[in-house]
Amino acid sequence: MSASGSEHRVEAVGLQPVVTAEDILPEYRGTPIEKLLRYHNLGEPAPRSHGKPSMLVSMCMDHRKELRVPNEFAYVLRSAGGNLRDSEFELSYAVAVGGVSTVALLAHTDCGMAHVSAKRTQFVDGLISRAGWSREDAEHHFTDAVHRYEIGDPARFVVGETRRLRKRYPALLFAPFLYTVDDDHLAQIIMPPIDQESAVGP
Repeated sequence: MSASGSEHRVEAVGLQPVVTAEDILPEYRGTPIEKLLRYHNLGEPAPRSHGKPSMLVSMCMDHRKELRVPNEFAYVLRSAGGNLRDSEFELSYAVAVGGVSTVALLAHTDCGMAHVSAKRTQFVDGLISRAGWSREDAEHHFTDAVHRYEIGDPARFVVGETRRLRKRYPALLFAPFLYTVDDDHLAQIIMPPIDQESAVGP
């Protein structure tokens, strides 16, 4: 898919910022998602410890993101690009053993996994100079793995992940967000109507 095609189709993904409690979408009110937004975006006072996890948060490993939530409030699962395709066992554990039924899926702006295929030279040279790899091994490592990690547009990707995981875990509440690294705020992603989802899927 061309970059221009991606940019055109992402227009169908709406964002709802949260500046006041009234901005929280109705489907999230009274759930752990509301608490997440009140703690993180609105800065409401939080207990020192929550006691037990209320939800799971899936987010990127990017060092610029930090959630403002109480200790023990959530399982936090970090992965490259917030991609759960290789981490479903961890999600299932948090649900089956940890008892959570709510999952926040966080994509973020300026994500390194958005167009990681363009970083081939930097990736290979970095492994050679910092990790002591041979060029052949570094190139094979990149080629073998990059297709599993490149996510394209972050908003489009998290919409696709939300749709996929809702089908796989139909009894859970999944909420997609876009984390803006410039201001550290979460914006709710409004899922497109069913007839538009194919236009914004991964």
